Amino acid sequence: MDKVNIKRLAEELKLSTSTISRALQDSYQIGAETKQRVLELAKKLNYQPNAHASSLGSRRSKTIAVVIPEVFDSYFALAINGIEAVAQARGYHVLIYLTHERLQLEQEILHAFQSGRVDGVVMSVSAETTSTAHIQALRAQGVPVVFFDRAADDIDTARVTTNDAESTYQGTCHLLERQCTTLVLLSISRHLSISRQRIEGYRRALAEHGISQRDDVIDCGQDPEANCELVKNTLEARPGIDGIISTVEMLTESAYQACAALHLRIPHDVKVVSFYNARSAAILNPSLTTISQPAFEMGKTAATLLLKALRNPKSTLVAENVVLPSVLTIRNSTTFVG
Repeated sequence: MDKVNIKRLAEELKLSTSTISRALQDSYQIGAETKQRVLELAKKLNYQPNAHASSLGSRRSKTIAVVIPEVFDSYFALAINGIEAVAQARGYHVLIYLTHERLQLEQEILHAFQSGRVDGVVMSVSAETTSTAHIQALRAQGVPVVFFDRAADDIDTARVTTNDAESTYQGTCHLLERQCTTLVLLSISRHLSISRQRIEGYRRALAEHGISQRDDVIDCGQDPEANCELVKNTLEARPGIDGIISTVEMLTESAYQACAALHLRIPHDVKVVSFYNARSAAILNPSLTTISQPAFEMGKTAATLLLKALRNPKSTLVAENVVLPSVLTIRNSTTFVG
């Protein structure tokens, strides 16, 4: 049996080969009805595209990059699944790059992309990212960039985030309603807008409840052992602390370990709320009250925006700003103990 090619599809449908090609690439230039006819015939005749020839003809790699700080946090694993679900359905490959929270590595990765290795980038910036010249340089080469979760404030492009200030506000209010009086918030780099927003929501809740605190935002790093020691020292120095909010999933472990080392019982002595997406939240001892981000949907949305820009070079990503709400789930780590 002869291999079915674009010319055969064009002859069957009485369309030009260029129309067939654009329809198969989901081009914005082709109407939905025509695309449907082409796709139905391609499926019926078991048409298999020549990926190499297609790539050469369009000067595209049919590959997108996902640049993230780390994979310890289950949020990023879920987001990658969402990105891949969209990309693979559109015939794109996905390459994953880790910056390990280092600006220099992020710069090297994006510099390599300028050679045409990828068609577009979905990224969440590192904790060290204060300069964005490397992101601007990549975009100047015509490579679209979409942010998710962590965005660079001075880059005008699409971003997919969650309601960080509001969800932290809700988590803080929950602790205060459970009669916590002295709170600390565990954070990472304040260079990140996401960290600043979570601190803002925390501060707003305290202010509305008439609580004024100092030195209550604890800046943690990337070393779990050092973070545990930092939290333990904080709890020892301020024995009145009865509520902890962790703004990063990996810091939850530090909070639990520090409390255990000091023989502080959760939730009797200290109550804990954390940004946390892993299913293990329900089986921790005690089970963890969480603020869960819609990670899979955020990944899907970010990939959809990027592929939309790749299909239509005339489209702009500047106006695209999607905010998906997080969910507060109450479990035993904040149970009221009378």
